[in-house]
Amino acid sequence: MAIGDDETPAKGARSPVPKEEEVERVEAERFSPQEEADLVAESNSHKAEANKLFTSGKYDIALNKYDLAVAVCPNYLDYELAVLRSNIAACHLKLEEWKEAVSSATAALDGLDRLEQQESEKAKAAADGTKDSESDAEAEITSTGAAKAGPALSADTHDDPAEAARRKRGDDIARIRAKALMRRARARSGLGGWADLEGALEDYKKLAAMGNLAAADKKVVQAQLRALPPRAKAAQEKETAEMWAKLKDLGNGLLKPFGLSTDNFKMVKDEKTGGYSINFQGGGGSKT
Repeated sequence: MAIGDDETPAKGARSPVPKEEEVERVEAERFSPQEEADLVAESNSHKAEANKLFTSGKYDIALNKYDLAVAVCPNYLDYELAVLRSNIAACHLKLEEWKEAVSSATAALDGLDRLEQQESEKAKAAADGTKDSESDAEAEITSTGAAKAGPALSADTHDDPAEAARRKRGDDIARIRAKALMRRARARSGLGGWADLEGALEDYKKLAAMGNLAAADKKVVQAQLRALPPRAKAAQEKETAEMWAKLKDLGNGLLKPFGLSTDNFKMVKDEKTGGYSINFQGGGGSKT
């Protein structure tokens, strides 16, 4: 999924990330409409430069510009920040910086979650307000005896500019969510660990349930849903074997002073209960 104008340093020379306490302090501040507009314009200017740098393959420098865009953008503008962080994730993917890509994509998705909650609350408040207005109108009609003329015609929500704006906002959120999920899934797959592959599989399942994917993205999702389960199983078996090997080494270190090793202990499965018992095998035979 490419970076476009609508969305959207060398590795050792990137812009510093604000400290958590600084972010929290700035989040509490709401700018005046004019100040906010100026900051958004500046942020968009950095983003436009970053998009061009990304297109030309200068991913490190594009990251710097995206970082500047994030730093300037008001921290309460979750949609704008989600777009930027999704684009930052795309840069990290190109640089095969999987952990950073996961982190940035997750931050974008978290922002979209907050935004969807806010939009849901606004829609509910608007619906409640419409019901109250209709109730008041009906009461007035009844009180004047005009009810005989029939019920009032309900407003067509398709002609409501506010409703159209909410639908447009919902579509925009879904579009950026799909991009961020695709990028996080790819990064998790790149990390290759058992938990990472399981996480990627969950992301691809969410994407498969979305109805706004392009045909090419749908093919990628379906291919990964087939490829990831065996990879995740292999990673699980590998990590489990490594864990037991480390535990065995630890056990051997503890038992060595007593002239024993973990080879003196065998785990035996009870086929009836599915549980395990440990048998001690010394020089004189076996003991449970």
